[in-house]
Amino acid sequence: MTDIAQRAGVSKVAVSYALNDQPGVSPATRAAIKSIAEELGWRPNSAARALTGGRAQTVGLTLRRPPRTLGVEPFFMEFISGVESVLSARSYALMLQMVDSQDKEIEVCRRWWGERRVDGVLLTDLRADDDARVPAIAALGLPAVAIGPPDVSGPLPAVWSYDGESVHEIVRYLAVLGHRRIARVAGAAELAHTRVRDAALTAACAEAGIPEATVIHTDYTGDQGARATRALLIAAERPTAIVFDNDIMAVAALSVAQELGLSIPADLSVVAWDESALTQVVRPMLSAVTRDIPAYGARAAQALLAVIEGEEVADIRDGYARFVPRGSTCPPPDAAP
Repeated sequence: MTDIAQRAGVSKVAVSYALNDQPGVSPATRAAIKSIAEELGWRPNSAARALTGGRAQTVGLTLRRPPRTLGVEPFFMEFISGVESVLSARSYALMLQMVDSQDKEIEVCRRWWGERRVDGVLLTDLRADDDARVPAIAALGLPAVAIGPPDVSGPLPAVWSYDGESVHEIVRYLAVLGHRRIARVAGAAELAHTRVRDAALTAACAEAGIPEATVIHTDYTGDQGARATRALLIAAERPTAIVFDNDIMAVAALSVAQELGLSIPADLSVVAWDESALTQVVRPMLSAVTRDIPAYGARAAQALLAVIEGEEVADIRDGYARFVPRGSTCPPPDAAP
């Protein structure tokens, strides 16, 4: 500011007025000051602007998952790419932090907001009993959008899709092929969307007239996915089809099947949740549910920016993930001709 003031022949106060678009200087002086600032490469300090009531031009995202899953699970990378496509166009930055507990997540959001480091946050992985985090964020007055079912998002606007429709579509398809022993290797049991899928799976099996599916809950990692697959396949009555809650676990299952001498799909059909490059490069290509994840992230970011601007934002229901059969599913070996 001193350099600009010296070049323009005005006081630092006048520079401050001009650069912050406040009254107190003439239009000609304001234009001259801004021209000199541009020439000198001046940019506003976002932290200083936030402390004086301005915007931080940043939104926050905390993820309560093992850090290793972020590096290998395509869902979050695609989701974040969609978020970034909207934020970058508005000159907003994304602040990402991994946490290991609900208390830590609340603490991080409270610190971010108290220090005015963010203008709003995206809440992911809603819990079925998210009765501490959501109220805490709402009580702070921190603009926020929840990614998950609206029945657990409290007063926060939700961006969500109904996973139950996808589950019913998968089960109907497998049942028509002749599968009667279906299992699912799921994500964490306490997640709201996992509960939705659990309930839909029970209902879909009953609707199809087949025995209730076996479900094993995991942390979404390939290690736990492989361990769960092995337990299912060495059981006295192994399933003929397994549905996996993410692509990493489904790909890990292919190695387990090979290890046990089983052929995919002749001996075991495999379905992955959320199609990705991984599901398409393995052989056979995996049957999977597919949706536009970057678009999902973009809608979430658009909703959050609207909340930050003080707009009333209603819940946004996204289209459900549609099932796409590929080479990893076929009739089971014991299907009637």
